[in-house]
Parts: sequence; C-alpha cells; structure tokens
Amino acid sequence: MLFTVVIPTYNEAENLPTLVSALFALPLDLRILIVDDRSPDGTGALADEFARQDSRVRVIHRPGKEGLRSAYLTGFRIALDDGAEAVAQMDADFSHDPAKLVEMASHVEHCDLVIGSRYIPGGAVDKRWPLWRKSLSAFGNFYSRAILRLPQHDVTAGFRLWRRETLEGMPLSRVRSNGYVFQVEMTYLAYCLDYKIDEVPVYFPDRQKGISKMSFAIQAEAALRVWNVWWDYRDVRRAGKSARLDISKK
Repeated sequence: MLFTVVIPTYNEAENLPTLVSALFALPLDLRILIVDDRSPDGTGALADEFARQDSRVRVIHRPGKEGLRSAYLTGFRIALDDGAEAVAQMDADFSHDPAKLVEMASHVEHCDLVIGSRYIPGGAVDKRWPLWRKSLSAFGNFYSRAILRLPQHDVTAGFRLWRRETLEGMPLSRVRSNGYVFQVEMTYLAYCLDYKIDEVPVYFPDRQKGISKMSFAIQAEAALRVWNVWWDYRDVRRAGKSARLDISKK
C-alpha cells in the first residue's frame, strides 16, 4: 500500500530533518508531502532541499498562515492525485510518534480511518503536563463527543490515517472548521457517513523544540464551532452511508 504523510509546517526547521529521517526509516512504502505556510525560520527552504535530494518528498508553499483546514485539504487532494492509497496526517513536532504509523497501517487494511488516540487504554498525554492542561484537553474531547454523540474517544486527535476511498467519498468542500476543531468535524463527517473508525493508543508528549501553535482564539473557535458542525451535517446524519460521494463520477 502506498502511503503519503501530509505534514503542515510553520517554523519547524529544528524538527523537520529528524522527522523526515524517522519516516523514511519505517518499513512502509511512503511519501512525504510538506505544506509550509511561509515559515520565517527557513522551514520551506529546508523542505525544498529534501525534495531535491529525494523524489519521495514534495513541498507545497503557501503565501502565509491559512489554517489547518486548508493545509490538510490541499494536502489530501494532492496526495490522492499522486496515487496515494492511504493518507496520514501528523504534526511536525514529534508529539506524534512516527513509529506508530506502522501499527496504524496494519489497522487501515480493515477500516476506513485510524485515529491515534490518547484516551483509550494504553494512550496518554505528557506526564509533565499540569493538571489544568490535562483537564482542558480531556474536557475538549468530552464536550465535542457529548454534543455530537460520537463513540470515538479522541475526536480532537491530529494523528490519523485515512484510506483513499474514505477521503474520496467525503464531501470535503463542506468542511469549514479551522484549528483543532477541524479534526472534530472530519471525525463527525466520517462517522455520519458510516465509515468504520478504529483507534490505536498513542502517547502524546509535549513538543521538545519550537513553539506551540495553540492559542485562546483556537480554543474559543472550537467551543463554538462544534455546535455549527452538529447543525451543518444534519442532512448527512439522516442519510448516512447514502450521502457518500460516488467515486465513479469524480
């Protein structure tokens, strides 16, 4: 199975070399697609150098910070156009362990979406996090799951692996959320379309290098946007699997 890993970047020059090396060390037929939002620290130029050295690396340069949604949706489209049979999404800061992709790849052979979950047995967040941060993360998941009635345990997780057919069957043009609520919306849309979703346990450490992109504005948008997600997909919720796009007509 041919995998493409989509990695949005902004100021990740310290992490990118080690991440690229770790990904290519995996026993997977793998390509890397870096979507850089004009990082001032030179991440984009560094990514270009990797692409010159290895044809398995591709780089998309964007004019500025345009949000997680457009970064991933752009990456998904390009990965599918390039023939990917499964598409992974992950952060560049090693909060997502590249080695876990091997286990996720074994699951995607019999399901439509695999989520690297912090909130199932065997999963955890950074042990050094203060109580308020652990509580905020857990509450964000509880809040989203309760409103949307999702059975998945980690709906805000950003470490995921999608089957090609799943992404092709989803009306991605309807996705509107930015920030980490994008992950919630994508989970909910896949769930409403009756795709099979598995979770594998992951440990989520804090980034070792660079600065976190999380902000109060992102958290506030998430709290409000979850209600919009519930309303926006009421038709898909009713239609279920029949609302999937007909791939043969694409």
